[in-house]
Amino acid sequence: MSTENHNEVRIGLEVHVQLTSLKTKLFCGCSSDYKGKDPNTMVCPVCFGIPGALPVLNENAVEYAVMAALALNCKVSERMFFFRKNYYYPDMPKNFQISQYDQAGGVPLAMDGYLCIDVGKKRKKVRIGRVHLEEDPGRLVHQGAIDTSPYTLVDYNRSGITLLEIVTDPDLDSPKEARVFLQKLRSILEHLGIFSGRLEGSMRCDANISLTGGTRVEVKNISSFKEVERALGFEIMRQKNLVKKGLSVKLETRHWDETRRVTISLRMKEEEHDYRYFPEPDLVPIVVTKDFIEEVKEKMPELPEARIRRFVDAYSLPNYDAEVLVSDKALADFFERTVKLYDRPKEVSNWMMGDLLRNLNENNLELTESKITPEHLVEMIKLIEDGVISGKIGKRVLPEIVLTGKRPSQIIKEKGLVKISSREALQDIVAKVFRENPKCVEDALADENAVHFLVGQLMKATKGKADPQLVNQMIHEKLESLKAKENM
Repeated sequence: MSTENHNEVRIGLEVHVQLTSLKTKLFCGCSSDYKGKDPNTMVCPVCFGIPGALPVLNENAVEYAVMAALALNCKVSERMFFFRKNYYYPDMPKNFQISQYDQAGGVPLAMDGYLCIDVGKKRKKVRIGRVHLEEDPGRLVHQGAIDTSPYTLVDYNRSGITLLEIVTDPDLDSPKEARVFLQKLRSILEHLGIFSGRLEGSMRCDANISLTGGTRVEVKNISSFKEVERALGFEIMRQKNLVKKGLSVKLETRHWDETRRVTISLRMKEEEHDYRYFPEPDLVPIVVTKDFIEEVKEKMPELPEARIRRFVDAYSLPNYDAEVLVSDKALADFFERTVKLYDRPKEVSNWMMGDLLRNLNENNLELTESKITPEHLVEMIKLIEDGVISGKIGKRVLPEIVLTGKRPSQIIKEKGLVKISSREALQDIVAKVFRENPKCVEDALADENAVHFLVGQLMKATKGKADPQLVNQMIHEKLESLKAKENM
């Protein structure tokens, strides 16, 4: 078969989302607040599957899961069953996982949904095959890379945490589409209030990748949007290189090594029958009534697409601005709190989408991890508006606010950044710039565009503190004066 026939990429995602707003685990009363706790201290006989310890379903977990399913346009099942997924792995203390199954009479929580994403100018409908509940396994801790670690430690605190698994059809055809899908999914779940994407490991992704006509490979436990794009990009290239060499792609499960940025073979991919699914005997079938679904619908808050439309209508923002802000709930909430204090939405949006996001990215920070508040941003914008500092100085002040949480006025005072807006203070500096750049002065007398260099030199001499408007005015006056002398 020719190489060209293998070029089309097909990607399906299995997204595992911890319902972090729940106080307890899925089948027991152990606290779900396990992060940062001493290993193996948040466990009980149910977590370990000790004989005689019976699971009891967390009703709030079902409510949150139904809410997510409705937001993803799924059909919620009238009855659902839990199954045992049998396999041995060190992080699975019971040797089985309580999950849901969509074959052999099994019925998951919801099926047949979709989520629309926008990539560039293209809008794509990504089908969601099923949404189901299951328990999280424990956590394996390696020393260094998984394939070179001399030992593995197991922490069972995570065992039994509620997972919502969202499985797409293989409708994605690029790593970028996968990243956009996950970003939109995170925004929806955060707007629902059932999940926080800021917590490490709260959203993990397994990706199934194949080239047209080729064998499917699963890449496990990718933990961030950037890593999803990198892992898929690497795996696609690996498979294409195998095809070019005339080698076959094996049906296997691979691990993404974030440090070396390569996928590593873990095991040959299991088939469904390998798990020996059978109904969980200790849990009865769950009936999801229409009344229950209606109650959940009434509790659902505003979702991202509705919020985008409101941002456009209520704040007169361009659709692009609204989409960027709403892509992250914390960002959208920050924007709305800021606009309540300073009623110039586009000005606020410009600062947030430009300098604020850039500074957060440069420092590898989430907005919620930074020190900036809406009050800080409003104070800085007003200082620029009142002429106390220039916009250029504002761009220097903002990173300090993000990292330290100091008030803009305090930073300006400490660093001596008040704008120079006095003619007397600038007069000598203007004369010096003209004296030191005679060739540029000649160019500026002949060509209006050459004035920008002189303006830049003066701003450099004042470390950006000079009032740009006054600088332009004084330089033009000086040039006009020189022209007048030449014509005398």
